[in-house]
Amino acid sequence: MSARKSAEPSPEGIARLNRKRLAAEEGARAMADAERQAVDIRKNMARLRELRETREAADAIVQALPTPSITRRKKKPPQ
Repeated sequence: MSARKSAEPSPEGIARLNRKRLAAEEGARAMADAERQAVDIRKNMARLRELRETREAADAIVQALPTPSITRRKKKPPQ
């Protein structure tokens, strides 16, 4: 006796194919979601980097400015 495949798939085979199809769809959705989150994270990192560099440049300019020296008045001698 040779085992021949029937033309009609079994219910177990149909269920297996459905599970595989659903798993593949869910995997594709998860990958797309992960990629979208990665893009958002990279955009936020670039925005924060730009803010930090701007702040550091402003701090460097402030440090480069000469600080005015405070001069005190001399007290008048008593007359």
